[in-house]
Order: sequence, then structure tokens, then C-alpha cells
Amino acid sequence: MSIAFAINAPAQMASDKLAGKEPLHLVAEWDKTFPKSDLVNHEKVTFVNRFGITLAADLYRPKNRQGTLPALAVSGPFGAVKEQSSGLYAQRLAEEGFITLAFDPSFTGESGGNSRNLASPDLNTEDFSAAVDYLISREDVAAHKIGIVGICGFGCFAINAAAIDTRIKATVAVTMYDISRCTANGYNDAADDAASRREMRAALNAQRTADFKSGTYKRSVMNPEPAADAPQFMKDYYDYYKTPRGFHPRSINSGQGWNITSSLAFLNAPILAYAGEIESAVLLVHGEKAHSRYFSDDTFKRLKGDNKHLLIVPQAVHCDLYDNLSLIPFPEIVNFLNKSI
Repeated sequence: MSIAFAINAPAQMASDKLAGKEPLHLVAEWDKTFPKSDLVNHEKVTFVNRFGITLAADLYRPKNRQGTLPALAVSGPFGAVKEQSSGLYAQRLAEEGFITLAFDPSFTGESGGNSRNLASPDLNTEDFSAAVDYLISREDVAAHKIGIVGICGFGCFAINAAAIDTRIKATVAVTMYDISRCTANGYNDAADDAASRREMRAALNAQRTADFKSGTYKRSVMNPEPAADAPQFMKDYYDYYKTPRGFHPRSINSGQGWNITSSLAFLNAPILAYAGEIESAVLLVHGEKAHSRYFSDDTFKRLKGDNKHLLIVPQAVHCDLYDNLSLIPFPEIVNFLNKSI
């Protein structure tokens, strides 16, 4: 069953004034990849970003706390939906006393925008700031105590949002992927040369022409069943997105696939260019054994000030920090947030 939601609250009214709000059809029943907590209240909400796209989100609020509370906007991984890892983080952090908002980025999941299955460095950075708009307008949120949490590719968008949005008091980037760098250079920077990027631009623009002529768009094939000799991280992705552990039908990574031309926007947009100007607190969390660890290691070198931290989780690989509650360092994350917000 799906129903259209409209939340009768000041934050909703403020959001609705910004643009002609597109109707969304949100699933009413619990359809997450994780069990529902008895310690928090849950509701679906919507808000409009600066580009006029209506975003869908799950709001979690602790049952045992009164008055105004600190709040967190949560999103990621790149190509996932709020019913997967970001919702798990949001619910778990709500148990610790935060109001949390796990949202579907523009053009994905239950959020609005057309075409579908698109990503963009400016839009996805804006999505975080739009979530802050919504939270800061809620009467139950302490307006000067707002942070953000980005997982995987949304770790880099969270860092970029922190570099531009001074309302964000603390940022947590977990198992971070630099999508711009990965798109331009391939996994582990294997293709870091101009010739490869030139070929990629030519192919993507040829696809753009074909999409325009056909009136549709070609999608990528995400996380097919890996061969026996495939890299372990590809097996890990498959194990999360394509098995009952983390599969969700609205997830791009579970089978929807990206609009292939999404990659164009990342080829000449170094998303972390101004990370060194972030004055608020930042915590980077990564697995010791993750193939993607170098993204956090290198990003940490860019950050300035004594309120920046890098936490390496022993033995963990990239996808462990999506949902492995025995490895995700929630106590350290909560301690950082409580000190920083």
C-alpha cells in the first residue's frame, strides 16, 4: 500500500513555501532492511530542496526525551535508499537522544525529481543542506545543534556540505567514498590519466545523445553476481545489496541501476576541493581492511584544526560499516557528536 503524506508542522509549511511541491507516494508500512526499534517514534516526512525537488525522509525521535533535541541528517550509501544503511544509522542514533532524518537523495528512492536514478555533486550536497533547512525549522529541534552523517559516497557529499553550510556543527563520514575521484580515476586510482578520462567523456556524451534521441536513458548494471576470482569488495557489495541482508527494490545498487550519464557531472567536479576550509568538527570512520580506506586517509590530511578525527575500525571492510552492529563504532560516534554539537 502507498499513500501520500503531508506533515502538518511548521517545518513542513516552511518547506512547502519554497516551491510548488510535487506529490510523492510513500509506502506506509515498515519496509526497512532492519527491525523497528521500540525506543523511538518513526514517521515519514517530506521537504523541498533549493532546486524545487521534494525529498522523502524517515524521521526518528527518541521516546524517552522531551523538549528540544540535537538533530542529525543522514544519507547514503551512494545508490542506496533510506530503508537500508542510512535508516539503520538514523534509528540507532535516535536511540541515543538525537532527532534523526534519513532521506532519499534527489531523483532516487521515494524522493522526487525527473529523470530518475541521477546523481550530481551539487544536488546531492544541496540535499544535505535542505535536510538541515527542514530540521532547523522544527519546533522540537535545537536549531544550533545540528549535524550530518554521510555513509559511503554520501560521506564525500557530507564533507562538501560542511565546507559550505555553517549551520552544520559536526559531520560524520563513514566508510567514505570520494565519488568524483573514483569516477575520474577508477577504483584505487588505476586510471589516473587524461586519456582515460577523455575516452570516458566521449562515451558518456555519445550515450547522452542516444538517450535524447530515444526519449529514455540507459541504466548501469549494479552489483551482478561476481565471478569466483572477482575482487573481494565486489563480493561484499553483492552480499549486501543483492541478498536478504540488505536488498531493497527501490535501491539503485540492488538492481535499479544508475542513469549512466550521471557520471558526467563528477568528471570535472572535485568534490573535496574545499575540505581544508571546514571549521566545524569532522569525524572520519573507516575499516582497517576496506579497499576504500585511502579516501578517508587522504581526506583527513586535507582537514585542518584540532577538531578533526580519523577513526580506523580494526579488521573491518567497507561494507561492514553499512550494517554490522558489532563493528560500527556507535559509542565513539555518539561521544563525538555529543561533544561537537
